[in-house]
Amino acid sequence: MFSRDTPYEPGGGTSDRIKSSIFASPSMAIIFLCIVSFFLEMVPGIGSLYIDTFQFNPSSILTRPWTLVTYIFLHAGLGHLFFNMIVLYFFGTALERKVGNKQLLGIFFTAGILSAIGYTFLSRPIFDIYPGPMVGASGAIYGVFAALTVLEPNLRVYVYFVPMRLKHALLLFAVFDFLMVNSTDMIAHTAHLSGLFVGLYMGYRIKRMHDKYIRTRFAGRW
Repeated sequence: MFSRDTPYEPGGGTSDRIKSSIFASPSMAIIFLCIVSFFLEMVPGIGSLYIDTFQFNPSSILTRPWTLVTYIFLHAGLGHLFFNMIVLYFFGTALERKVGNKQLLGIFFTAGILSAIGYTFLSRPIFDIYPGPMVGASGAIYGVFAALTVLEPNLRVYVYFVPMRLKHALLLFAVFDFLMVNSTDMIAHTAHLSGLFVGLYMGYRIKRMHDKYIRTRFAGRW
């Protein structure tokens, strides 16, 4: 992947291109941090302490507020990490191109934080699920996914090699998470749904602001 802001130089090495991508793209920077964090989780002797310190636990939401953010960078296995990062790579970079880096970061971290809060306050009273510790960027990525869907609903994507429009893919995942809320698969489906609704709201706000700007700028020119 080449940086949009830094021109590609044929003589540059692979490491230089990777560095330029990380600095130019917040999605790539998040992916890099998640990979580094995953390796720290695997370090013998400190991995378990690292996870305990930075994972999100609803029972300590007031005493350990930093975990509302840090849990995003932890993952429960290589498959969990790989799937989240590949989705963030495609959807995150696409949203960056659409709304810019700052808004991408705003959507990602707002959805991530509110996913944890939603997981805390929706699981038990609504679905009678005791919310245990949680890790992973899924809720934040759902926010990115949903916001991009609002802005580019007809974008073509492949879900398990099946081509479909982005809006249909989001609906498919939303229905799946809703139906699986009471399952015992150890997945925080209420966090996914919380992130999704946050992304939809932020996507609609961005779209309204953009449409208003276009109407204002071109009013009276025709």
